[in-house]
Amino acid sequence: MIWVGGFQSLQSALRKPRFTGAPLEVHTWLRSEIGLISPLVDWLMSLIAGSRCVRGKEEFVELALREAVSNAMLHGNRMDARKLVHVRCCCEGTKGVFIVVRDQGHGFDLNNVPNPLAVENLGAEHGRSIHLMKLAVDEVSFERRGTEVQIRKKSRNEQKTRAQRIQKRMVRRLVRRPWPGVRAVEFG
Repeated sequence: MIWVGGFQSLQSALRKPRFTGAPLEVHTWLRSEIGLISPLVDWLMSLIAGSRCVRGKEEFVELALREAVSNAMLHGNRMDARKLVHVRCCCEGTKGVFIVVRDQGHGFDLNNVPNPLAVENLGAEHGRSIHLMKLAVDEVSFERRGTEVQIRKKSRNEQKTRAQRIQKRMVRRLVRRPWPGVRAVEFG
């Protein structure tokens, strides 16, 4: 199934999608308005969960997606509602999920992003998104001079390794103790 359209039109068209086992691909876009982040992420996560492409790992994908869309709106498009954020999501049962979030900003240099774990940055209100995304998913890359983030979470049916258990604990700890101005999200 391939679905292409603006977020609000797709949201109404795909209220109760039927999954046939075929790969799911969604291309959508939305204005840079903070109030649209949660509805988009919640809707897209319901599609991802329904496709079962990352069974049991949805909370990690949600965290990375939420951070990527927030960054695109806040830092990329600078909250200019005339600028759009484009989101492409591909789910395929055994291959996991691949998400691309693109903004219409000027980009950034990843080498100039401060380390959020450095002592001088621990009290900062911003600057943790990239680190959180890298903790949550298997692959994160920045393309098009930083205006596009690509996120991949693989579908693994194997038993959790020690590294995966530590990763899950770290993400939960970071989400339970948010920094100023960030809404706390509790994952089951």
